[in-house]
Parts: sequence; structure tokens; C-alpha cells
Amino acid sequence: MYERVTSAETLRAALDGLLDGLPPRQAAAAVDRLIANYRGATPTDAPILRDRADVAAYAAYRMPATFEAVRAALEAFADAAPEWVPASQTDVGGGTGAATWAVSATWPGPRPVTVLDWAEPALALGREIAAGNPDLGDVHWQRARIGAALSLESADLVTVSYVLNELAEPDRATLVDTVAAAARAVVIVEPGTPDGYSRVIAARERLIAAGFEIAAPCPHSAGCPIVPGTDWCHFAARVSRSSLHRQVKGGSLAYEDEKFAYVAAARFPVAPAPARVVRRPQIRKGQVLLDLCETEPALARTTVTKRHGDLYKAARDADWGDSWPPATEE
Repeated sequence: MYERVTSAETLRAALDGLLDGLPPRQAAAAVDRLIANYRGATPTDAPILRDRADVAAYAAYRMPATFEAVRAALEAFADAAPEWVPASQTDVGGGTGAATWAVSATWPGPRPVTVLDWAEPALALGREIAAGNPDLGDVHWQRARIGAALSLESADLVTVSYVLNELAEPDRATLVDTVAAAARAVVIVEPGTPDGYSRVIAARERLIAAGFEIAAPCPHSAGCPIVPGTDWCHFAARVSRSSLHRQVKGGSLAYEDEKFAYVAAARFPVAPAPARVVRRPQIRKGQVLLDLCETEPALARTTVTKRHGDLYKAARDADWGDSWPPATEE
């Protein structure tokens, strides 16, 4: 927990100065425009982040949320492979490097990292922000067209966060295959929408076909038990809101929840959770209702009551996305 808080605060501090000299109204307008366009069907040869002002506004607004979502996915992966530490990372479509920060927060210690993105202003700003965090180690910021023609060198861990939606469907499939061929472990994160979940499921199937084992969030490597079109699997990460968040969204809360879908997979043995909490637990008088994805595979609801003793206490503390039952300490 200490490492996570420290990393988030370090990132927030690094982002604080980005908007100096940029009028708040201009920053908010830039973020509004970028949100409307950045996750659309944009060709990778036409970067939307055009200049430093665009990148600064977008990074200040989106980078903390991306960091928290990727960090949550990586934490679930680390729980399934507690002895494994990546010796190298490639961040595909990494922009200003939020996933690189998240990897450093999950597995402290410098490692060779390559961040690939088509938007040179994003890479330049990512390099600038990273200069204030020596824990990131040796990061190489490289311009590359993200798509079917991408070539990757081998890496222990390849992260692909909020990228697949920017590609046409055939390019998504090719990119996932390219990533699978280069990596020992893969973590893919997409927005927590039905479409984002669909992209994650398609990527999950390709990773399994390539010989990967699913580490998280699923407790199995079988087919997803959700009937297509009836529901979708996603989770939420709590993000502290900056003043720019409040300007753009007009909200008064000091936080928001970033909804995301993800898959984490590896070419080495992993120990997935026995079950995963896939909805917010419902706490009622004397009982807790947990919606679980189980090893079978199957979706099930379990009710934990006071009669379950310590398990009831654990259920009251359980959160959306947690493994279940909680690991017992020796």
C-alpha cells in the first residue's frame, strides 16, 4: 500500500505543473475535445495529440485514471504470480507512460522499458515527467506506428492500455498476435464499457490460442460464462479528482471511479484467484451478497452471513474486483 500511494502522489506532483500558463478554460476545452475524439476510430497515422498543449491537458486529466486502472490490473496479475518480477517492459501505445509508472509501482526497481507511441508530443512529455521519478529506470521513448505493421522485440511484460479501440478490428487481432509472440506476460486494459469488454474478450481468446494462461481477472482459462450481449465484465479503480477534472465534469466529489476491463495472461504457470468478485458487494443487515465468477467456469451469487464468522468479516471488507475467498496468512 505504501508503494502504491507514493507512486500515485509522485505522479500527481509531476502532473501539477503541466498546465502552468495554460488558461483553465482553454485546458478544459482541450480535454473536452480530446475526450470526444481520442477513443474514436482514429487512424494511427493521424495522431490526435497534436502539440504540447493538447498533451499536457490530456495527461493532467487522463493519466491518473489510466495509472490507477492499469495498476489494479497489474496488482491482480501479481497476486496470481507472486514470485515473478518482470525484468523488462514494453508499453505499446503508451503515450505519456502511465502504464510504465503503474509497473514501477507494482514491482519496484528499475528495469529496461520501451514506450512506443505515434504521437511525438506525448512521448516528449512522458520523458519530461519521467525525469522526476528515478524509480522508473532506463526508459526508451520511441515513435512507432501502432497497428498491424508494428514489430516488437522480446520483453518479459508487454502492456497495452486503452489502445485497441483506436484500431480497426483486423489490426487489433494482428497487434495482439504480435504482442503474444514477443511477451512472456501480457496485460491489456480497455474502457469498462460493453465494447471495451468485447475487445478484451477477443484479445483473451487470441492469447489463449497462442499458449497463454489467464492470470486475472478470470479464475480460469476457459470461455467467459457471460452470454454475449447480456452483460459485460468490468471493474472500477478509485481516482482522486484534480481541479481540471472538476472543471471539465462539473463534479463536486474529490474522486471518481475509472471503469475498466482487462485481461492479464502469462506463458508460465500462474495461480488465478479461486473466484473473482465481479460486482460491488451488497451489504445488508447480517449478510453480504457477493456476485462471483468461479473456476467452473460459472457466474454465481453467494450469501455470507454472521454465522460464517471470520469469513463474514472478510466479506464486509471485500471490494469489487477482489479475489474470493481472501488468502489466509500462514
